[in-house]
Amino acid sequence: MRASQSTRSRVQWSAYVYISPALLTMCVLSFLPMAFTIYISFTNWNQMHFLHYQFVGLQNYITLFSPSTASLVAFVPTLVWTVVFAFVSTTVNYLVGLFLAVLVNDKALPEARLYRTLLIIPWAVPGLISILCWQGLLNENYGQINALLHLFGIGPVPWLDNPFWARVSVILVNLWLSFPYFMTVCLGALQSISTEQYDAAVIDGTTAWQRFIYITFPNVWRVSIPMLIPAYSAAFNNFNIIYLLTGGGPNRVETQFAGYTDILASAAYKLALQFNRYDLSAAISVILFFIVGIMSLINMRFTNAFKAVD
Repeated sequence: MRASQSTRSRVQWSAYVYISPALLTMCVLSFLPMAFTIYISFTNWNQMHFLHYQFVGLQNYITLFSPSTASLVAFVPTLVWTVVFAFVSTTVNYLVGLFLAVLVNDKALPEARLYRTLLIIPWAVPGLISILCWQGLLNENYGQINALLHLFGIGPVPWLDNPFWARVSVILVNLWLSFPYFMTVCLGALQSISTEQYDAAVIDGTTAWQRFIYITFPNVWRVSIPMLIPAYSAAFNNFNIIYLLTGGGPNRVETQFAGYTDILASAAYKLALQFNRYDLSAAISVILFFIVGIMSLINMRFTNAFKAVD
């Protein structure tokens, strides 16, 4: 009995030794910076108090939500736009990916393999290159998008200079970058559906729309949930497309802290590196951390990640 307990103890300790490099790496690169950011959010560490900062409690969070400060002018609209961008962009990406997956999965479609290959190209090209290409295409003065519109008698559209069109541009470019991923996942789910279900539905006299509603979508949806919720979470931190495509612009007249297309991640970046407001930047980062954390918990709930396996 004692021998078996001793052996079990050695096995447990050896397991900790094996995972210790990963734990150490996570501690240095994730947990310590996270703890430091939370600490900074409760101080007044900024350009004016760089060496002699003090603990100020919840003052930074109060400043962000206080109607009497300039921060509210930028923070609340940025928070709203972040939520809108995350949900609208991810939903559109998923629906377009699902629509294209249904099209290329149709056996009656000629050259379906060719179309699948062509539609996967945006995913194969590095996102950095794609975003910079779209930045040139959407330029109001010499961009090819406005040149194409000119052929149809449509005037130039300020894609990156107008607040509304800049936000539309961000969503459309993100669609270009993301729909191949959703299409691939949905295509895999479609090909796992047994043909017997469709054959039985055809015999019952159902229409194509009814087969999609009652057979295709429920089967694809079950596979999509574990992928879709993390995609919503990732959209809250989609810093690259904002920074590279619009730089957060166009700028707001009433404040410099955040532009019309800035999300919380890019606004925190600007506050820290352009305005040296490390305290407010840390507070925004903590708020963003809790938003993404809640989304992650929802995902784990739906996928039964905490459920013990016998």
